[in-house]
Amino acid sequence: MHGFENYKEKLLTEQIEEQIIDYIAKEQIESGKRLPNEFVLAEKFGVGRSTLREAVKLLVARGVLTVRHGSGTYVASPIPIDDDPLGVRGIDDKISLAMDFVNVRLMLEPEIAAQAALNATEEDIKILTELCDRLEEKILKDEPYIREDIEFHTFIAKCSKNRVVEQLIPIIDTAVLLFVNVTHKTLIIETIKTHRAVTEAIRDHDSISAKTSMLMHIIHNRDKIKEIKEARDIDNPNDENIRT
Repeated sequence: MHGFENYKEKLLTEQIEEQIIDYIAKEQIESGKRLPNEFVLAEKFGVGRSTLREAVKLLVARGVLTVRHGSGTYVASPIPIDDDPLGVRGIDDKISLAMDFVNVRLMLEPEIAAQAALNATEEDIKILTELCDRLEEKILKDEPYIREDIEFHTFIAKCSKNRVVEQLIPIIDTAVLLFVNVTHKTLIIETIKTHRAVTEAIRDHDSISAKTSMLMHIIHNRDKIKEIKEARDIDNPNDENIRT
């Protein structure tokens, strides 16, 4: 019984860990900025201070947070080290980086979706539908959904049955994570509709529809990043460090 309680505590800690990452993205807390104190955060997430501290320790190890004794807890990077296989964590201009990533996604993911529609098994389709349902539920409940979003796109790549494509999954994962962090979950309806359209096309083994639905999904993403980037550049016309 004691072991079960430890297991539950571990799950709760991991849940709070992901909620802190989502909170950083939603509140647009930049690298170097301080988080509210642990009393405020513990109350916000509805957990004890010990659970919060364990979650903070995990995020320190992942490179998301840093603790300055006597000063507080600060954001080191919104992208965890273990979610940064491409080594882009050190690039300061995350908006321009997100644009670079979405352009790469335009080259890759529509065709990957088409291949998934041709090669997905019935078991694959069942899993993909469950992932789509779970992601949609999280979005509608305004719960953290970054992990589910990544799992959805990752599984489509796996459904392609192309071993080279599977090696590209870190690109897709990092792109999805960065997009959600940069846009702060503003494309709710578009995300739900296009994810569902891609899922149904793969279910029907309709490669053309899968390709065009994924294309539309990524175009929505690109338009949003472009809008954010243009607004940023207008607000900071003389800052060459943030312009590409």
